[in-house]
Amino acid sequence: MIGSKLELQAVLRQFNPWWRDGRVRELPNWRRAAFGQIMVWLTNPPAPRALLVSGARQVGKTTLLLQAAEALLQKGVPPTKILYATFDHPLLKLAGLEGLLESWTEMHPALDGPEYLLLDEIQYTKDWQVWLKHQVDLVKHRRIAVTGSATPLLVAGQESGVGRWHTLRLATLSFYEYLKIKRIAETPLPAVASLGELFAWDRPRFAQLGAAARELVPHFHEYLLRGGFPQTAQMASITQAQQLLREDIVDKVLKRDMTALFGVRRILELEQLFLYLCLHDGGLLDLPTLCQQLEVKKPTANNFLALLENTHLIHRLAPFGYGKEILRARHKVYLADAAIAPSVLLKGTALLEDATALGVAVETAFFKHVVTRYYQQSVAFNYWHGKKGHEVDIIASINDRLVPFEVKYRTQATELRDLAGLRQFCAERRVAKGYVITKEIDDFGLLPLGGDAGGGALALKIPAPLACYWLGRSEVEAGAPE
Repeated sequence: MIGSKLELQAVLRQFNPWWRDGRVRELPNWRRAAFGQIMVWLTNPPAPRALLVSGARQVGKTTLLLQAAEALLQKGVPPTKILYATFDHPLLKLAGLEGLLESWTEMHPALDGPEYLLLDEIQYTKDWQVWLKHQVDLVKHRRIAVTGSATPLLVAGQESGVGRWHTLRLATLSFYEYLKIKRIAETPLPAVASLGELFAWDRPRFAQLGAAARELVPHFHEYLLRGGFPQTAQMASITQAQQLLREDIVDKVLKRDMTALFGVRRILELEQLFLYLCLHDGGLLDLPTLCQQLEVKKPTANNFLALLENTHLIHRLAPFGYGKEILRARHKVYLADAAIAPSVLLKGTALLEDATALGVAVETAFFKHVVTRYYQQSVAFNYWHGKKGHEVDIIASINDRLVPFEVKYRTQATELRDLAGLRQFCAERRVAKGYVITKEIDDFGLLPLGGDAGGGALALKIPAPLACYWLGRSEVEAGAPE
């Protein structure tokens, strides 16, 4: 093993203070929705598998592991049976997984019952997929939860790891979680397990709830500026929060991780491509134009896009449909968080004064919320492009059901004439219900899409702050939007 065992053990004692006094260092008193899923896999796993928590840098993966350690201690697990380590630490990176376990067992002889391994940023260790496979197959008394900021390594080890771990994708904070972490007093709104419940509401209830939710609007706008990263969400200054977010993405992910993990050498070109995406967030990606303007070849651009997607910085949305025309069609690209573009581009609060940019940020935020809410149900998401240039922003495919979402974040109330794409899609695909995400808090209620042009469909207009609030608040994992 590289390095002194005494030095390694000193590091482990530092990371595991509960070995000494039975207590975890001070942690936030709020818990993300994913905490419950992590505890299920540690205490009563649905299958004999490890858990891989995958998400972008600074989304709270470390805090979740330490909160899990705290919960295990509260359940009476002996402190020395819980090991936390992060491979961001150079000495642990040098020691590797086997060196880590060897030092742990030398310090604390095995006791009866399960052992708990909580390992951060495991992608920095060599052959972690093979090691995790062997642990799951051969060491039945260990419960293992690991985190990673990138998924290409998961893909690379897929053959040896099939059935050995369950992946939990951790997105940035939802709007509801943001309100919790900021300790903003909760608006007295009813819980909604599915947005589909709102189709049964009457007009007075829409008006009543819209008025009650009005105070959410300024917090929602600030959420778009700060983003869903716990550290930046809690900073006093929006400018400093955006600067820190920019440093985390540009300096740590684009310049450090891409080189260390994937051997990317053309960092300047990668950074330029990412800046291009920040300028075109939520738009259709014209790859030939991108390649021409940035002077990169198509294979290089596609490789960069795949790396950005697998490090949780972007989502690519394919067009809805089948056949060669769809395969050749352009993808829609969303950033992983609405605050990324204004932060990377150093826009400050100017976003709120630009109606077009603000609408894009809202669409990005809503897309993240709806995808995160229904990720566990393996719902497919696309956008739709129809005749005469008509489009629908997001189409969710749920078994044999299609659910369209259209974002209309603008001051004036949304009318039938504004929904040509949604009406055409519902008529052609015989879809009975759709959603329109609006801006004004009183632009809230049901709107018949009208006769043959809308196929007799009904649209639910719901203000973006409310839609994101309810999607984030819901802890129900089963089911889907109706």
